[in-house]
Amino acid sequence: MSDEQARIARAYRGYEESQAATGRWSLSNAGNRRALAERMAATRRLLAARGLLPLGSRRVLEVGCGSGAELARFLAAVDADPARAVGVDLLPERVEAGHRQAPELDLRVMNAERLDFAAASFDLVLAITLFSSIRDRAMAARVAAEIERVIAPSGALLWYDFRYDNPRNADVRGVDAAEVRSLFPHLRGELAAITLLPPLSRRLGPLTPVLYPAFSLVPRLRTHLVGILEKAA
Repeated sequence: MSDEQARIARAYRGYEESQAATGRWSLSNAGNRRALAERMAATRRLLAARGLLPLGSRRVLEVGCGSGAELARFLAAVDADPARAVGVDLLPERVEAGHRQAPELDLRVMNAERLDFAAASFDLVLAITLFSSIRDRAMAARVAAEIERVIAPSGALLWYDFRYDNPRNADVRGVDAAEVRSLFPHLRGELAAITLLPPLSRRLGPLTPVLYPAFSLVPRLRTHLVGILEKAA
């Protein structure tokens, strides 16, 4: 592993050993459930607006899939065929856990800087909180170039990631819209701010249905970007 890959591996293993991330993002919390529902609805809306639903026979790749939970959630949300999807991740133990938890998914250990797929292999690539975990800008550029390479003509990238730095977590960084566009110079599309500041949304409790949309009206409290970036035919 490179130094940056080793740092990423240590960070994720640390999260899992401490179970801190699992607790923070648990769907037993009403704010987390609302944020997820909001994102899934936005994802379906964005895909439908670009004629990408139903996915049908289109091939899907998630880069940085972990144990496959996000990929499984996405496929269920858009009623897609798992046989047409692949997930790749740097850490073997995460992929092994995915094989146990979701044996129907095709999950593979792979370095995203050198994706072992032919050019134009996938119609849709998912990058879900992927680039915020890559602090090395040169590595981020290499991963982005590989993602662009494997997207088919008229295919697209589904982006969802932090747009702000997290002062409590030095292992991640925010990726703003300008950087997204510089990473993917040949993809075109709009990015929108979404997801209420998680430390706030998790504290809303039974008032979540009322307060989550109210606080989300404040643009600076929306911490992530979501969008579909398309490749020209």
